[in-house]
Amino acid sequence: MPARRLRTYRSYVNGECLDGGEWVYVVGADALLDDAFASLSLKRKLERGLAEPAELPGSIVAKVAKADRATVEAAVEAAAGAAPRWAAFPLDVRLTGLGRQIHRRIVERAQEIVDVLVEEGHPLPLARWQVSGMLDCFGPQSLGFYRSQMLQEFRQGDRQLAVRRLPDGVVCLNPPQNAPLSSTLLGATAIMAGNALVVRAPRSAPLGAMYVLHEIVIPALEEIGAPPGTLNVVCGDPAPMLAAWLRSPKVDDIMYFGSSENGITFEEKCVTAGKKPILELAGNDAVVVWKDADLELAAEAITESFFGSGQLCMIPNQVLVHPEVADRLIANIVRLAGHIRPGYAWEEDVLLTPVLRNEKFFSCLRDAVENGAEIACGGHAMQIDETRDAAGIFLEPTVVVVRGLKDAREIDAVRDETFFPLIPVVVAAPAPDAELMDSFVEFVNTNAYGLRNSVWAGDKAVVDEFVTRITVGGILKVNDSHIGFLPYLPTHGGTGLTGGVFGEANYPILRTSHVQGLSVSTGSRPRDAVFGAWRAMDRREP
Repeated sequence: MPARRLRTYRSYVNGECLDGGEWVYVVGADALLDDAFASLSLKRKLERGLAEPAELPGSIVAKVAKADRATVEAAVEAAAGAAPRWAAFPLDVRLTGLGRQIHRRIVERAQEIVDVLVEEGHPLPLARWQVSGMLDCFGPQSLGFYRSQMLQEFRQGDRQLAVRRLPDGVVCLNPPQNAPLSSTLLGATAIMAGNALVVRAPRSAPLGAMYVLHEIVIPALEEIGAPPGTLNVVCGDPAPMLAAWLRSPKVDDIMYFGSSENGITFEEKCVTAGKKPILELAGNDAVVVWKDADLELAAEAITESFFGSGQLCMIPNQVLVHPEVADRLIANIVRLAGHIRPGYAWEEDVLLTPVLRNEKFFSCLRDAVENGAEIACGGHAMQIDETRDAAGIFLEPTVVVVRGLKDAREIDAVRDETFFPLIPVVVAAPAPDAELMDSFVEFVNTNAYGLRNSVWAGDKAVVDEFVTRITVGGILKVNDSHIGFLPYLPTHGGTGLTGGVFGEANYPILRTSHVQGLSVSTGSRPRDAVFGAWRAMDRREP
């Protein structure tokens, strides 16, 4: 078990740390496993002033200042004041300079970041996976790609032409409680576009967001001389803070992480209020397995569905398999699922996390069975030692088999995201390959969600057809890990219920900026600019 210390973070507004009068206390993951009721009771007593702070036991790993209304408003004011000054910094300072500083600090503090993630309950292997993604996000390849998208320059005669992206201004970020640290760091790339940023550290899980901003991003901004107010971070309840952002005339964009239902409603409010909504909502990712796929590797990627007990938005959520290889694929998935186990987050090979409220899991499983699905493995709650127990706070990795694509979406687990360790394998009815290809493509493209999709196939012609015809989702991966991070490519974003009506791959540096064309001439004659092209063409006519 790693050594722990109490971390304390205050609001950060206009370059200063501020107390808020109230504190939010963070319970360590181990304490929640050992005695969730006692730990949460202590947390509530501390936050209500019914226990003395001097009594803090080791189960409390952090305390974070809760911002009052004045502090929340001051954060937006500070961002509005800093935004034009920060936008005037050269692109190479804002983007490459800041990105390199953040990357260096991630490398230097990689183990400490992992420790914070583990304290929040992320299993050790998944904590390391998240840090790997952060390094790719701020690595040289990705920084080079961002710059190529932010500015392209051309020469035409005596004119210097450019297509550039300019910052939107003040961006507010609402990261999710299930992955606050990595989502906050992703959102911080909006600063590299020249925006000033206000972040709400989640009231229910503030540690990760506060840590990464105070320890990584703020020092990087100070190193390059960014003006105070470029970054502001406050902790508080979501509803009043989101309402304050919507009301403020100084807020330009709001990045919202949350459920699809709440996110689509929030999108409407943003548009009505004149804000740009940037949504990161639920996923219901599909994995397609063709008859010539490497079934061992495909099954390995599919079992990523169970990582973090399925409480990650970008994991596989459903499988479509060619009928000729369905039985072998299912057998491989079941075998590998048996090695995915629960435990304390700091243990090396643990990938399952607690699911404190499991009634939706059993409701979803019951719906699948009542609609004809078969349980291939799992289906029970269990204790940390894998003993089946209806009162257990872990869930067995569960595979259900659905026969036929036609009515598959009548099953809740196929139609909607399952935020627990349950994956349906949809076995297509036998048919000629051309018909199966059409039905697979249609099934994927008619998914109401659109985060990530994967294809497993050997024949290049088959791969090319899937790549050409699958048009939904923020990322499509072929014969690869579904959740593995890669330089250049986005980590988040998508279409449909994943990203709303403006949904696409989510590069925050691009989503929080807008395109402008630019021409700088040394003294062109205006009439030549208007009529010269026609005259030149007319002279070429025979």
